[in-house]
Amino acid sequence: MSAIDSVVGHSAPRLVSLDAFRGLTIAGMILVNNPGSWSFVYPPLAHAAWHGWTPTDLIFPYFLFIVGVATPFSFRRRLAEGAERSDLLRHIVRRSLMLILLGLAMRAIPDFDFFEMRWAGVLQRIGLVYLAAAGAYVYLGRRARWIGAGTLLVGYWALMTWVPVPGYGPGDLSPDGNLAAYLDRLLMGGHLWQGSWDPEGILSTLPAIATALIGTFTGEWLQSGREPRVLTRGLLLTGSLLVPAGLAWGVVFPINKNLWTSSYVVFTAGTALLLLGSLYWLIDVKAKRGWWEQWMVVYGMNAIAVFVASGMLSKAMGRVRVGGLDGTSLYNWIFENGFRSWAGDYNGSLAFAMTYVVLWLGVAWAMHARRLYLRI
Repeated sequence: MSAIDSVVGHSAPRLVSLDAFRGLTIAGMILVNNPGSWSFVYPPLAHAAWHGWTPTDLIFPYFLFIVGVATPFSFRRRLAEGAERSDLLRHIVRRSLMLILLGLAMRAIPDFDFFEMRWAGVLQRIGLVYLAAAGAYVYLGRRARWIGAGTLLVGYWALMTWVPVPGYGPGDLSPDGNLAAYLDRLLMGGHLWQGSWDPEGILSTLPAIATALIGTFTGEWLQSGREPRVLTRGLLLTGSLLVPAGLAWGVVFPINKNLWTSSYVVFTAGTALLLLGSLYWLIDVKAKRGWWEQWMVVYGMNAIAVFVASGMLSKAMGRVRVGGLDGTSLYNWIFENGFRSWAGDYNGSLAFAMTYVVLWLGVAWAMHARRLYLRI
Protein backbone atom coordinates (compact mmCIF):
# COMPACT_ATOMS: atom_id res chain seq x y z
CA MET A 1 0.00 0.00 0.00
CA SER A 2 1.42 3.34 -1.02
CA ALA A 3 1.71 6.39 1.16
CA ILE A 4 -1.32 8.16 -0.22
CA ASP A 5 -3.21 4.87 -0.21
CA SER A 6 -2.34 4.74 3.47
CA VAL A 7 -3.70 8.25 3.90
CA VAL A 8 -7.00 7.42 2.26
CA GLY A 9 -6.85 3.74 3.19
CA HIS A 10 -7.50 1.96 -0.08
CA SER A 11 -9.15 -1.41 0.28
CA ALA A 12 -9.58 -3.98 -2.46
CA PRO A 13 -10.82 -3.97 -5.08
CA ARG A 14 -8.59 -1.27 -6.50
CA LEU A 15 -9.24 0.95 -9.46
CA VAL A 16 -6.08 0.86 -11.55
CA SER A 17 -7.26 4.02 -13.29
CA LEU A 18 -7.27 5.84 -9.95
CA ASP A 19 -3.68 4.76 -9.31
CA ALA A 20 -2.78 6.00 -12.80
CA PHE A 21 -4.55 9.31 -12.20
CA ARG A 22 -2.71 9.73 -8.90
CA GLY A 23 0.64 8.90 -10.51
CA LEU A 24 0.05 11.31 -13.39
CA THR A 25 -0.79 14.01 -10.85
CA ILE A 26 2.37 13.41 -8.79
CA ALA A 27 4.51 13.40 -11.93
CA GLY A 28 2.92 16.71 -12.88
CA MET A 29 3.69 18.12 -9.43
CA ILE A 30 7.35 17.15 -9.72
CA LEU A 31 7.57 18.53 -13.26
CA VAL A 32 6.20 21.98 -12.47
CA ASN A 33 7.97 22.26 -9.09
CA ASN A 34 11.45 21.62 -10.47
CA PRO A 35 12.30 23.64 -13.57
CA GLY A 36 15.97 24.17 -14.27
CA SER A 37 15.39 27.86 -13.59
CA TRP A 38 12.28 29.73 -12.50
CA SER A 39 13.35 32.46 -14.93
CA PHE A 40 12.78 30.13 -17.87
CA VAL A 41 9.42 28.37 -17.61
CA TYR A 42 6.98 27.91 -20.49
CA PRO A 43 3.61 29.50 -19.60
CA PRO A 44 1.61 26.21 -19.45
CA LEU A 45 4.07 24.95 -16.80
CA ALA A 46 3.63 28.01 -14.58
CA HIS A 47 0.67 29.04 -12.46
CA ALA A 48 -1.56 31.81 -13.70
CA ALA A 49 -0.34 35.12 -12.32
CA TRP A 50 -3.69 35.68 -10.57
CA HIS A 51 -7.11 35.21 -12.20
CA GLY A 52 -7.35 32.53 -14.87
CA TRP A 53 -5.77 29.11 -15.12
CA THR A 54 -3.07 27.05 -16.81
CA PRO A 55 -2.61 23.25 -16.90
CA THR A 56 -0.38 23.67 -13.84
CA ASP A 57 -3.31 25.06 -11.87
CA LEU A 58 -5.18 21.77 -12.32
CA ILE A 59 -2.64 19.60 -10.53
CA PHE A 60 -3.26 20.31 -6.85
CA PRO A 61 -7.08 20.14 -7.02
CA TYR A 62 -6.73 16.83 -8.86
CA PHE A 63 -4.82 15.46 -5.89
CA LEU A 64 -7.49 16.57 -3.41
CA PHE A 65 -10.18 15.20 -5.71
CA ILE A 66 -8.36 11.83 -5.75
CA VAL A 67 -8.19 11.81 -1.95
CA GLY A 68 -11.95 12.20 -1.95
CA VAL A 69 -12.56 9.51 -4.59
CA ALA A 70 -10.51 7.00 -2.61
CA THR A 71 -12.27 7.67 0.70
CA PRO A 72 -15.36 5.47 0.07
CA PHE A 73 -13.07 2.65 -1.05
CA SER A 74 -11.40 2.90 2.34
CA PHE A 75 -14.30 3.21 4.73
CA ARG A 76 -17.46 1.84 3.12
CA ARG A 77 -16.70 -1.82 3.86
CA ARG A 78 -15.59 -1.11 7.41
CA LEU A 79 -18.72 0.91 8.13
CA ALA A 80 -20.88 -1.86 6.65
CA GLU A 81 -19.15 -4.37 8.92
CA GLY A 82 -20.05 -2.31 11.97
CA ALA A 83 -16.78 -0.50 12.68
CA GLU A 84 -17.08 2.14 15.37
CA ARG A 85 -17.13 5.61 13.85
CA SER A 86 -15.07 6.93 16.77
CA ASP A 87 -12.31 4.42 15.94
CA LEU A 88 -12.35 5.47 12.29
CA LEU A 89 -12.22 9.12 13.32
CA ARG A 90 -9.12 8.51 15.45
CA HIS A 91 -7.58 6.79 12.45
CA ILE A 92 -8.40 9.82 10.26
CA VAL A 93 -7.10 12.34 12.82
CA ARG A 94 -3.83 10.46 13.24
CA ARG A 95 -3.13 10.37 9.52
CA SER A 96 -4.16 13.99 9.09
CA LEU A 97 -1.76 15.08 11.83
CA MET A 98 1.03 13.03 10.28
CA LEU A 99 0.54 14.78 6.94
CA ILE A 100 0.52 18.19 8.59
CA LEU A 101 3.64 17.42 10.62
CA LEU A 102 5.40 16.04 7.57
CA GLY A 103 4.61 19.23 5.67
CA LEU A 104 5.96 21.35 8.53
CA ALA A 105 9.09 19.19 8.72
CA MET A 106 9.73 19.65 4.99
CA ARG A 107 9.53 23.39 5.51
CA ALA A 108 11.63 23.43 8.70
CA ILE A 109 14.56 21.23 7.66
CA PRO A 110 17.43 22.11 7.87
CA ASP A 111 17.09 25.52 9.58
CA PHE A 112 14.27 24.72 12.02
CA ASP A 113 13.27 28.39 12.03
CA PHE A 114 9.77 27.73 13.36
CA PHE A 115 9.25 31.37 14.30
CA GLU A 116 10.20 32.61 10.84
CA MET A 117 9.14 29.90 8.38
CA ARG A 118 5.96 29.61 6.36
CA TRP A 119 3.33 27.59 8.23
CA ALA A 120 0.96 26.62 5.41
CA GLY A 121 1.79 24.27 2.56
CA VAL A 122 0.64 21.52 0.23
CA LEU A 123 0.81 18.64 2.71
CA GLN A 124 -0.75 20.75 5.45
CA ARG A 125 -3.72 21.49 3.19
CA ILE A 126 -4.01 17.84 2.17
CA GLY A 127 -4.06 16.87 5.86
CA LEU A 128 -6.77 19.38 6.76
CA VAL A 129 -8.90 18.57 3.73
CA TYR A 130 -8.57 14.84 4.35
CA LEU A 131 -9.60 15.32 7.98
CA ALA A 132 -12.74 17.24 7.00
CA ALA A 133 -13.78 15.18 3.96
CA ALA A 134 -13.09 11.73 5.43
CA GLY A 135 -14.68 12.75 8.73
CA ALA A 136 -17.74 13.96 6.87
CA TYR A 137 -17.94 10.69 4.94
CA VAL A 138 -17.80 8.64 8.13
CA TYR A 139 -20.36 10.69 10.07
CA LEU A 140 -22.66 12.23 7.47
CA GLY A 141 -24.97 10.82 4.85
CA ARG A 142 -24.75 11.72 1.19
CA ARG A 143 -27.47 14.37 1.37
CA ALA A 144 -25.78 16.13 4.29
CA ARG A 145 -22.45 16.09 2.44
CA TRP A 146 -24.06 17.55 -0.68
CA ILE A 147 -25.53 20.32 1.44
CA GLY A 148 -22.14 20.80 3.10
CA ALA A 149 -20.30 21.05 -0.21
CA GLY A 150 -22.83 23.52 -1.57
CA THR A 151 -22.69 25.58 1.60
CA LEU A 152 -18.91 25.74 1.45
CA LEU A 153 -18.92 26.93 -2.17
CA VAL A 154 -21.77 29.43 -1.91
CA GLY A 155 -20.69 30.57 1.55
CA TYR A 156 -17.13 31.18 0.42
CA TRP A 157 -18.36 33.17 -2.57
CA ALA A 158 -20.56 35.25 -0.27
CA LEU A 159 -17.76 35.88 2.23
CA MET A 160 -15.25 36.86 -0.44
CA THR A 161 -17.62 39.21 -2.27
CA TRP A 162 -19.77 40.70 0.49
CA VAL A 163 -17.64 41.00 3.63
CA PRO A 164 -15.66 44.27 3.68
CA VAL A 165 -11.92 44.19 4.29
CA PRO A 166 -10.46 47.15 6.25
CA GLY A 167 -8.85 49.53 3.82
CA TYR A 168 -10.25 47.79 0.74
CA GLY A 169 -13.98 47.30 1.15
CA PRO A 170 -16.11 44.31 0.04
CA GLY A 171 -15.50 42.24 -3.07
CA ASP A 172 -11.86 43.21 -3.60
CA LEU A 173 -10.20 40.09 -5.05
CA SER A 174 -6.71 41.56 -5.45
CA PRO A 175 -3.79 39.74 -3.82
CA ASP A 176 -3.74 42.03 -0.78
CA GLY A 177 -7.34 43.22 -0.69
CA ASN A 178 -9.26 39.97 -0.49
CA LEU A 179 -10.78 38.61 2.73
CA ALA A 180 -8.72 35.39 2.70
CA ALA A 181 -5.44 37.32 2.59
CA TYR A 182 -6.65 39.68 5.32
CA LEU A 183 -7.47 36.78 7.65
CA ASP A 184 -4.16 35.08 6.90
CA ARG A 185 -2.28 38.27 7.78
CA LEU A 186 -4.34 38.55 10.94
CA LEU A 187 -3.79 34.96 12.06
CA MET A 188 -0.46 33.98 10.46
CA GLY A 189 1.29 37.28 9.88
CA GLY A 190 5.00 36.76 9.23
CA HIS A 191 4.49 33.13 8.18
CA LEU A 192 2.97 33.56 4.71
CA TRP A 193 4.43 32.46 1.40
CA GLN A 194 4.10 35.86 -0.28
CA GLY A 195 4.40 38.00 2.81
CA SER A 196 0.88 39.40 2.64
CA TRP A 197 -1.01 36.32 1.37
CA ASP A 198 -0.67 32.55 1.02
CA PRO A 199 -2.18 30.23 -1.63
CA GLU A 200 -2.72 27.54 1.04
CA GLY A 201 -4.15 29.87 3.64
CA ILE A 202 -6.88 29.30 6.21
CA LEU A 203 -10.10 30.57 4.62
CA SER A 204 -9.33 29.18 1.15
CA THR A 205 -9.05 25.71 2.69
CA LEU A 206 -12.85 25.68 3.04
CA PRO A 207 -13.63 25.44 -0.70
CA ALA A 208 -10.71 22.99 -1.04
CA ILE A 209 -12.71 20.69 1.26
CA ALA A 210 -15.53 20.89 -1.28
CA THR A 211 -13.09 19.63 -3.94
CA ALA A 212 -12.51 16.47 -1.90
CA LEU A 213 -16.22 16.10 -1.10
CA ILE A 214 -16.98 16.05 -4.82
CA GLY A 215 -14.40 13.29 -4.99
CA THR A 216 -16.27 11.28 -2.35
CA PHE A 217 -19.45 11.45 -4.43
CA THR A 218 -17.43 10.21 -7.40
CA GLY A 219 -16.07 7.31 -5.35
CA GLU A 220 -19.59 6.37 -4.28
CA TRP A 221 -20.74 6.48 -7.89
CA LEU A 222 -17.95 4.10 -8.89
CA GLN A 223 -19.02 1.75 -6.09
CA SER A 224 -22.71 1.88 -7.02
CA GLY A 225 -22.68 -1.46 -8.84
CA ARG A 226 -23.87 -0.05 -12.16
CA GLU A 227 -22.53 -1.33 -15.47
CA PRO A 228 -19.13 0.10 -16.48
CA ARG A 229 -20.63 1.88 -19.49
CA VAL A 230 -23.15 3.62 -17.25
CA LEU A 231 -20.42 4.57 -14.77
CA THR A 232 -18.26 5.98 -17.55
CA ARG A 233 -21.11 7.98 -19.05
CA GLY A 234 -21.94 9.37 -15.63
CA LEU A 235 -18.37 10.54 -15.05
CA LEU A 236 -18.02 12.10 -18.49
CA LEU A 237 -21.48 13.69 -18.53
CA THR A 238 -21.07 15.24 -15.08
CA GLY A 239 -17.63 16.52 -16.02
CA SER A 240 -19.04 18.00 -19.23
CA LEU A 241 -21.63 19.88 -17.18
CA LEU A 242 -19.31 21.10 -14.44
CA VAL A 243 -16.67 22.57 -16.76
CA PRO A 244 -19.00 25.15 -18.39
CA ALA A 245 -20.70 25.73 -15.03
CA GLY A 246 -17.34 26.65 -13.50
CA LEU A 247 -16.51 28.90 -16.44
CA ALA A 248 -19.90 30.62 -16.15
CA TRP A 249 -19.49 31.18 -12.40
CA GLY A 250 -16.02 32.52 -13.17
CA VAL A 251 -17.58 35.49 -14.92
CA VAL A 252 -18.68 36.89 -11.55
CA PHE A 253 -16.27 35.03 -9.24
CA PRO A 254 -13.08 34.53 -11.27
CA ILE A 255 -11.33 31.19 -11.51
CA ASN A 256 -8.30 31.63 -9.27
CA LYS A 257 -6.08 28.91 -7.86
CA ASN A 258 -4.46 31.15 -5.24
CA LEU A 259 -7.88 32.03 -3.80
CA TRP A 260 -9.31 28.55 -4.55
CA THR A 261 -12.47 30.28 -5.70
CA SER A 262 -15.76 28.38 -5.91
CA SER A 263 -15.72 28.63 -9.70
CA TYR A 264 -12.24 27.10 -9.64
CA VAL A 265 -13.56 24.17 -7.57
CA VAL A 266 -16.41 23.48 -9.99
CA PHE A 267 -14.25 23.88 -13.10
CA THR A 268 -11.35 21.73 -11.89
CA ALA A 269 -13.71 19.03 -10.58
CA GLY A 270 -15.26 18.90 -14.03
CA THR A 271 -11.92 18.45 -15.78
CA ALA A 272 -10.93 15.83 -13.17
CA LEU A 273 -14.09 13.85 -13.90
CA LEU A 274 -13.39 13.99 -17.62
CA LEU A 275 -9.85 12.73 -17.13
CA LEU A 276 -10.79 10.04 -14.60
CA GLY A 277 -13.69 8.90 -16.77
CA SER A 278 -11.38 8.54 -19.77
CA LEU A 279 -8.76 6.63 -17.78
CA TYR A 280 -11.43 4.41 -16.21
CA TRP A 281 -12.85 3.50 -19.60
CA LEU A 282 -9.46 2.75 -21.15
CA ILE A 283 -7.76 1.00 -18.22
CA ASP A 284 -10.43 -0.65 -16.08
CA VAL A 285 -13.17 -1.26 -18.63
CA LYS A 286 -11.40 -1.84 -21.96
CA ALA A 287 -8.20 -3.14 -20.26
CA LYS A 288 -5.95 -1.12 -22.54
CA ARG A 289 -2.82 -1.78 -20.52
CA GLY A 290 0.81 -1.20 -21.39
CA TRP A 291 3.75 1.10 -20.85
CA TRP A 292 1.60 4.18 -21.38
CA GLU A 293 -0.28 3.60 -18.11
CA GLN A 294 2.19 1.44 -16.17
CA TRP A 295 4.55 4.30 -15.42
CA MET A 296 1.67 6.33 -14.00
CA VAL A 297 0.52 3.43 -11.83
CA VAL A 298 4.05 2.93 -10.49
CA TYR A 299 4.28 6.61 -9.61
CA GLY A 300 0.89 6.45 -7.94
CA MET A 301 1.82 3.52 -5.71
CA ASN A 302 4.35 5.62 -3.77
CA ALA A 303 2.88 9.04 -4.34
CA ILE A 304 3.56 10.91 -1.10
CA ALA A 305 6.94 9.23 -0.57
CA VAL A 306 8.15 10.35 -4.00
CA PHE A 307 6.69 13.83 -3.57
CA VAL A 308 8.43 14.36 -0.24
CA ALA A 309 11.76 12.84 -1.28
CA SER A 310 11.89 14.77 -4.56
CA GLY A 311 11.14 18.01 -2.75
CA MET A 312 13.79 17.42 -0.11
CA LEU A 313 16.45 16.50 -2.68
CA SER A 314 15.65 19.61 -4.69
CA LYS A 315 15.93 21.68 -1.52
CA ALA A 316 19.26 20.05 -0.63
CA MET A 317 20.70 20.71 -4.12
CA GLY A 318 19.72 24.34 -3.70
CA ARG A 319 21.71 24.53 -0.43
CA VAL A 320 24.91 22.80 -1.55
CA ARG A 321 27.38 25.28 -3.02
CA VAL A 322 29.71 24.56 -5.94
CA GLY A 323 32.85 26.70 -5.96
CA GLY A 324 32.82 27.74 -2.33
CA LEU A 325 30.48 30.00 -0.38
CA ASP A 326 30.44 32.53 -3.21
CA GLY A 327 29.75 29.87 -5.82
CA THR A 328 26.49 28.73 -7.35
CA SER A 329 24.13 26.10 -5.99
CA LEU A 330 24.50 22.49 -7.08
CA TYR A 331 20.97 22.73 -8.51
CA ASN A 332 21.91 25.69 -10.72
CA TRP A 333 25.29 24.18 -11.62
CA ILE A 334 23.62 21.02 -12.95
CA PHE A 335 21.13 23.10 -14.93
CA GLU A 336 23.78 25.38 -16.41
CA ASN A 337 26.29 22.68 -17.32
CA GLY A 338 24.08 19.69 -17.95
CA PHE A 339 21.11 21.26 -19.73
CA ARG A 340 21.27 24.97 -20.54
CA SER A 341 24.67 24.59 -22.18
CA TRP A 342 23.22 22.53 -25.04
CA ALA A 343 19.43 23.06 -24.94
CA GLY A 344 19.23 26.77 -24.25
CA ASP A 345 17.20 28.68 -21.70
CA TYR A 346 13.62 27.41 -21.86
CA ASN A 347 14.26 24.02 -23.44
CA GLY A 348 17.12 23.41 -21.03
CA SER A 349 14.91 24.29 -18.07
CA LEU A 350 12.21 21.94 -19.34
CA ALA A 351 14.73 19.16 -20.03
CA PHE A 352 16.00 19.48 -16.45
CA ALA A 353 12.47 19.13 -15.07
CA MET A 354 11.67 16.16 -17.30
CA THR A 355 14.90 14.44 -16.32
CA TYR A 356 13.99 14.94 -12.67
CA VAL A 357 10.61 13.29 -13.30
CA VAL A 358 12.32 10.32 -14.97
CA LEU A 359 14.84 10.07 -12.12
CA TRP A 360 12.07 9.71 -9.55
CA LEU A 361 10.16 7.35 -11.79
CA GLY A 362 13.24 5.13 -11.62
CA VAL A 363 13.18 5.34 -7.82
CA ALA A 364 9.45 4.56 -7.72
CA TRP A 365 9.91 1.65 -10.12
CA ALA A 366 12.72 0.18 -8.01
CA MET A 367 10.51 0.45 -4.93
CA HIS A 368 7.61 -1.14 -6.77
CA ALA A 369 9.78 -4.00 -8.00
CA ARG A 370 10.71 -4.75 -4.39
CA ARG A 371 7.11 -4.26 -3.23
CA LEU A 372 8.28 -1.42 -1.02
CA TYR A 373 5.38 0.95 -0.39
CA LEU A 374 6.04 3.54 2.28
CA ARG A 375 3.14 4.25 4.59
CA ILE A 376 2.18 7.27 6.62
